[in-house]
Amino acid sequence: MRDDYAGGLRLRGLVPPDPEGGISKIRYAVVYVPKRSRSRFAANCVEIKDSAEQAQASSEPDDKRFAAKVLGPSKSSEGQIIYYLLKWL
Repeated sequence: MRDDYAGGLRLRGLVPPDPEGGISKIRYAVVYVPKRSRSRFAANCVEIKDSAEQAQASSEPDDKRFAAKVLGPSKSSEGQIIYYLLKWL
């Protein structure tokens, strides 16, 4: 397995950034997820925000929408666009 780096983060075990989609970046987002045990999310479940503060203000835990710091987008081996969880906010 390859060891790649993106923004100083070790990506061992993660899908490399999508070469057609530009460079994966660390971003703040609101993620819709039924259980917070997942570590990667389909792009349609991720709403990118400009800052951690915006993500936290837009989160709605009762509706399963949580603020997070994510890395992406990347293309999975199945061809899906995904984001990886770096940290729940």
